[in-house]
Amino acid sequence: AAMLLTACSQAAPKTDAVFLVRHAEKTTEKTDPGLTDLGKARAVALADRLEDEGITHIHSSDYIRTRDTAAPLAERLGMEVEIYDAGDLPGIAEKLKATPGLHLVVGHSNTTPQLTELLGGDGGTPIVEATEYDRLYIVTMKEGEPVKSYLTRFGAASK
Repeated sequence: AAMLLTACSQAAPKTDAVFLVRHAEKTTEKTDPGLTDLGKARAVALADRLEDEGITHIHSSDYIRTRDTAAPLAERLGMEVEIYDAGDLPGIAEKLKATPGLHLVVGHSNTTPQLTELLGGDGGTPIVEATEYDRLYIVTMKEGEPVKSYLTRFGAASK
């Protein structure tokens, strides 16, 4: 059965999508803050939202808050989180474009819209750094079709 699956997946058309989020709510520590209880709940909500999307790669910048946002989904899917350099967005954009599959990228308020744009999507308005943690960008790259992107929300409604 495993061989059949492999053969099928190779024959399938290459359809790529990248899901991009900012890390969840963070604590007020000055150096490399972790997630608050609300942030941990949002990370679980992200896992709930993406668990059945067929994610094949999970990427995070090398900070506690981004790694911990990616962790619940990685745990459920039995996957490693791949660390990327948030200071080299063109580099990660090229890597994402060159790697078939469905990717989750956990980043920051000042990297997520920019990376979306580097992938050919619409970054929209700047993220509200202090309060906005629920943006989920989805950029689809189907061969022979223009790149499409849309913005949705996930997790608890922020009041």
